[in-house]
Amino acid sequence: MVTCFIKVLMENSKTLENLKNDPLVLGNLKLSSRILVGTGKYASLEQMRQCHRASETEMVTLALRRVPVHLTGEQTANIVDFIDTQKITILPNTAGAHSAPEALRMAAMAVELGMKFLKVEVMGDVTTLLPDPIETLKSVEELRKKYTRDELFLMVYTSDDPVLAGKLLRAGADAIMPAGSPIGSGRGIQNKGNMKMILEIVNGRVPVILDAGVGCAGDVTLAMELGLDAVLLNTAIAQADDPVKMAAAMKHAWIAGRLSWLAGRIPQKLYATASSPELDF
Repeated sequence: MVTCFIKVLMENSKTLENLKNDPLVLGNLKLSSRILVGTGKYASLEQMRQCHRASETEMVTLALRRVPVHLTGEQTANIVDFIDTQKITILPNTAGAHSAPEALRMAAMAVELGMKFLKVEVMGDVTTLLPDPIETLKSVEELRKKYTRDELFLMVYTSDDPVLAGKLLRAGADAIMPAGSPIGSGRGIQNKGNMKMILEIVNGRVPVILDAGVGCAGDVTLAMELGLDAVLLNTAIAQADDPVKMAAAMKHAWIAGRLSWLAGRIPQKLYATASSPELDF
C-alpha cells in the first residue's frame, strides 16, 4: 500500500503547475525545483541516481576533490556518469578547504573545467564541521575580486549568524547558505529567529538557501514556510532507511512549504477564535 502511494506521488507532478511561474533564480539559471541534493553517503551510485530522480532536483552539489578526470577528457566510469546533466546542473563545492587560499585554488579548478557555479565552503573545525567565518569571508572577497558574477556565481555556506550573512552579501556573495544545524546532525533548524533575521538583512537581494542539518521532510517544509528560497540536503536522504522514498518525500515537502508561504499563514494568537459564525444565516 505504501509503495503504491509513493509511486503515485512520484508520477504525479501536477502540483508543480501551481509553481511554474515561481522559479528559483540563480543568476541566469531558473530552476523549477527548490531542493538541491548532494552526492555523498549513498550505498551506491545507482541509488544516488534513483534518489535524484525521485526528488526531481535540478542541481546537485559535488566536491571538487571528487570531480574525476572524465570531465577533462579521459573516458572512465565515474560519479558524473550517474548524474543526468541534461536535467541537472552540477554545483561544485570547495569541501575540504580550510583556508581562503585553498578555496581559491579549488575555484580556479572549477573555472578551468567550465563551471559557472561554486559553493564556497571553508571548514573551521573537523569535529563540528562548522564553517570558518573569517576564512569564508576572505574567500568571497578574493573570489569576487578575481571573477565577475558572469564568470562565477558564488553560493556561500555559512553559519546562521545574521551579521556574517550581511558581510558576505556586501563582499559579493550571490547566495547565502546558512546552516540550520551541523552537517549530518539531522537536528533541523535550531534557531528560527536567526533565519528570520538573515532573511530581513538579505531582503530578497540574493537567494537564502538552508544548507545542512535537515533530518526529515518536516524540516524542509519548515524552512520553506519561514521564507527561505531553497534547501540543500544530502544525509537525510542518503542515510534514510529507504533513501528513494525519502527523496520523494523531500520533493513534496518543499512544494507544500512553498505553497504555504505563498498562501500566507494566519497570525498566531493567544486565545481561540471561533471558526463558525456566531449567528445563523
